[in-house]
Amino acid sequence: MDEFFVIDLGQEMMFNALIISLPLLGIGLVVGLLISLFQAATQIHEQTLTIVPKLLVVGTTIMFLMPWLIERLIDLTLRLFARLPEVAQY
Repeated sequence: MDEFFVIDLGQEMMFNALIISLPLLGIGLVVGLLISLFQAATQIHEQTLTIVPKLLVVGTTIMFLMPWLIERLIDLTLRLFARLPEVAQY
């Protein structure tokens, strides 16, 4: 296993982690920003007001994106299994 194979594998893993987590983090960021604006406008600074809506929205987003997330992870797993002979050569 040469260094180029390891670097390529690491890049592929990092890219997939970014692609999978980006929608969830983006939705959480937008909801957090909206809640912060609401809290600044009303001066209500309740801790549960920030956590509960984020959990609900991110959980709902995970539910709707689950088929895409699973498809993406299965594709990655199949590509990794296809590359196993390359690993076995070294």
